[in-house]
Amino acid sequence: MQIHDLPYPDPGLPDARSGPRFLLWLGRNQLGGQLKSLCWGLLHFLSVASLPYGVGFAVQAVVDGSGSRLALAGGLILLLGAALALGDTMLHRTAVTNWITAAARVQQLLARRTAALGAALTRRVAAGEVVAVSTGDVEKIGWFVEALSRFAAAALTVVVVCVGLVLYQPALGIVVAVGMPVLALAVLPLLPRATRRADQQREKAGRATELASDTVAGLRVLRGIGGEELFLDRYRRASQEVRTAAVRSARMWSLISAVQVLLPGLLLIAVVWYGIELARQGRITVGELVTVYSAVMILNYPLRHFEEIAMAYSFSRPSAQRAARVLSLERVTEPGGLRAAEAPAGDLYDPVTGLLAPAGRLTAVVCGDPDLAGRLADRLGGHPTDADPGTRSASASDSASASDSASASASASASDSASASASDSASDSASDSASASASASASASGNGSGSGSDSDSDSGSGRNPDKAATPVTALPSVLLGGVPLDELPLDTARTAVLVQDKDPVLLSGTLAELLDVPSSGSVRPEEALAAAQCADVLDALSQASLDADPMNARITERGRSLSGGQRQRLALARSLVTDPEALVLDEPTSAVDSHTEARIAEGLRALRSGRTTVVLTSSPLLLDRADRVVLVHEGTVAAVGEHRELVLTEPRYRAVVTRETDEEAASAALSRNAGTSLRDEPGIGDAGIEELTEIEETA
Repeated sequence: MQIHDLPYPDPGLPDARSGPRFLLWLGRNQLGGQLKSLCWGLLHFLSVASLPYGVGFAVQAVVDGSGSRLALAGGLILLLGAALALGDTMLHRTAVTNWITAAARVQQLLARRTAALGAALTRRVAAGEVVAVSTGDVEKIGWFVEALSRFAAAALTVVVVCVGLVLYQPALGIVVAVGMPVLALAVLPLLPRATRRADQQREKAGRATELASDTVAGLRVLRGIGGEELFLDRYRRASQEVRTAAVRSARMWSLISAVQVLLPGLLLIAVVWYGIELARQGRITVGELVTVYSAVMILNYPLRHFEEIAMAYSFSRPSAQRAARVLSLERVTEPGGLRAAEAPAGDLYDPVTGLLAPAGRLTAVVCGDPDLAGRLADRLGGHPTDADPGTRSASASDSASASDSASASASASASDSASASASDSASDSASDSASASASASASASGNGSGSGSDSDSDSGSGRNPDKAATPVTALPSVLLGGVPLDELPLDTARTAVLVQDKDPVLLSGTLAELLDVPSSGSVRPEEALAAAQCADVLDALSQASLDADPMNARITERGRSLSGGQRQRLALARSLVTDPEALVLDEPTSAVDSHTEARIAEGLRALRSGRTTVVLTSSPLLLDRADRVVLVHEGTVAAVGEHRELVLTEPRYRAVVTRETDEEAASAALSRNAGTSLRDEPGIGDAGIEELTEIEETA
């Protein structure tokens, strides 16, 4: 693979069981490039190592006064010089090619894994770690792949030179052959400590990077609350910890470098001293002494690559471990799906909570727990989650029974919607109550008989079914038109249901590029921007841009030049442009004012007319304009109806929507009881109560 052939058509299936296994897999896939680099490296190093023979031959020719041998020695040195230059050039070329192609392979693997995991990636891996893997870690892995062939060439050269010296001059060659392995292995006791210090440095650097990323992302909020200095102090302390760890690591590596310089020097002194004694005794010639001396000097060059490969491995091993951790993440469901790639249509139903969103209607969902709302939004989008202690779990049989009940309730709801008006909430409430009770009964039966399926699931995944810990069971999938989303191909499921979370990300680029997303084509960008009330956003972009057309205005990274409300409205417009079969919005208006929120509610209702829309919110303005409102309490549908009805009849709903405290709830209950008592009094009645209520409201 050459650089101009990148990217790879297929980067392959990596061995992500551990960091070393991943490096080994990467080396096997780079085998062709490694062999090329090894051959050119051998030419380079052997040419360097052969120069002492030419120099010694020339010195002996001068001593013997032989002009022909001197000319032959000169020609040999010129030939070795040409081979050295060619080998060095091609070694550098092939080694850099190995580096770049290995880094490109890792980046392609990470990009594919990121695309496959989607939003689940950042929930399972810290954002700072993802950034570190895709940038610095990729370079360190490429460095090891690039240094590996040079080290192999250097090691073979040392062996060849030692054997050659033994054959050329046994007396001195044996000394060199014994000393070289000692030099190569002398630093091994220092490597574990150096590796630990390097790991500590990278761990602290990763935390500092994550802290810096979080600080930059929340800079506007920090300025609003005056928290810049607090986070600056935190980053300053983290930076100093990185500096201290880097100095400690550098001290150890400097000690290793010093050993690599000191020991060859001692070997050289021993060889020269012994060689002089042999020359005085007449056992070797001056040329042979010069040859051995020069060879020992030259061997310091390939020996330096022993230190390089040790550093490269110590730095790349944790980097490969982090990359393997990301690459080993798997989706709970297969991206290919089990059904045909045809997007279903119909009601959106969650068998875990009992939530039913009828097709073509605007359903608002109220959750007292924001974390539960976020998990529910993910589930409705087909992003599988594991059962946690606060959520009811269901087995595979439960999922089937829940699917049946969902299909029945969905068809019932469809017939009700066909024959009833939008304000007829009684049939909706009955349908939802029936589906919720069906789901609850399915879950209850699963609690009694689902232990066997849980055990099977554990044994199938390699866990011990006899273990005392509670097994984690995958929750049943959300159904769209009676079809489980986890059985659809990934692309089809994402096209059918779109989820906009609490903190949507705006990519850098022009506004036209931001809204250029896969869509049905039924909603134009202008209509989506109008429904999301983005007129002031367009004005602000036009003023900040040289182009009068706001669609050509550039949006900075993550939209940091815009306010929180402006970013939220642009994200909403982007979601509306896609026009999916079912749209799930998690707190889409939490950062806008009440007047804008009311207009957004009207625009959303009008633009999504006839399409399934679910809004998770506690805003009365959105709730009042929804066709139906569902209260989810402790992971289960607790009430269904219209906003004004639930405010009066459901205390838990009223507490969430109106932020009513326990004291206020008790006071309201006393007032209602007092009103009932007054109504029973002779001469007061309902008219008197209404008059007292008007007086109280006026006051």
